[in-house]
Amino acid sequence: MDLRQMEVVVAVAEEGGFTAAAQRLHVVQSAVSGTVRALERELDSALFERTTHRVSLTPAGEAFVPAARAALRAAEEARAVVDAVRGEVRGRVTVAIMQGVWAGLHRALAGLRAEHPGVSVRLQQAPVANVRQALSEGTVDLAVVALDRQQQRGLVTRLLSREEMLLVSSPARAFAADDLVTLDGISRMPFVDFLPGWAIRYSVDRAFRAAAVERSTVFEVNDIVAASELVRHDLGVCIMPASIAARFPDLAVCRFVQHAPAWKVMVVRRRGDMSPAVEALLRHITPRTAAETVG
Repeated sequence: MDLRQMEVVVAVAEEGGFTAAAQRLHVVQSAVSGTVRALERELDSALFERTTHRVSLTPAGEAFVPAARAALRAAEEARAVVDAVRGEVRGRVTVAIMQGVWAGLHRALAGLRAEHPGVSVRLQQAPVANVRQALSEGTVDLAVVALDRQQQRGLVTRLLSREEMLLVSSPARAFAADDLVTLDGISRMPFVDFLPGWAIRYSVDRAFRAAAVERSTVFEVNDIVAASELVRHDLGVCIMPASIAARFPDLAVCRFVQHAPAWKVMVVRRRGDMSPAVEALLRHITPRTAAETVG
């Protein structure tokens, strides 16, 4: 058994199929299939159930994949410490980002690339439940997320920014001259909401529950630009963080008098030692980076 075999099995498990794994690894599918079959013969146990429509892990595969991930991480850490002795920082950092959360990461990534060009970063979007699971399993190294206090348990967190959300509407929709609204006052308007699982949706739902007010959701979208287009054509109103609303200066915004939805954006990681590459990226993800994106 070698590290390459483990990498292939992990890729098939994470991608959900041999073709997708081959694309990720930049090899032909037959090479992936052959590697998995050879390892299964060596282990005398099938790791995957193969059907016409899907590939899934067997019980043996479920047990093997976490151990393989740990072995791959250990190998990467071994290479990283040797590189660090030589004054070089290399490796790969996987960062999970909740939908709607960006926090000025492009600045941090540009700084990391300039300082350590040998470090590669993989970004992946995921809802909050998947982010926590990925951190616990070690499939991501860091996450930039908006979590409540309970969701932060067991994680090392650092606050990046806190901001209130605004009501975003078409300029054609009339509001009071002082641009102040209440949740109750807007509850009967048609709403453009983000999908459940989005950090924005979670914060908005929580604010309406706290105010004991119900709203009418007409559209649910999984894309910020799509939400802005629906609002622009006056098909509904939407609640967004100020930093996101600032991307659409042609839309009207109103502040909340009270019970304003808000979120805290933070960078989180699991407890334990970090690789030099992860430490290097963390140095570039700062509260200043996030604050610069808040309008």
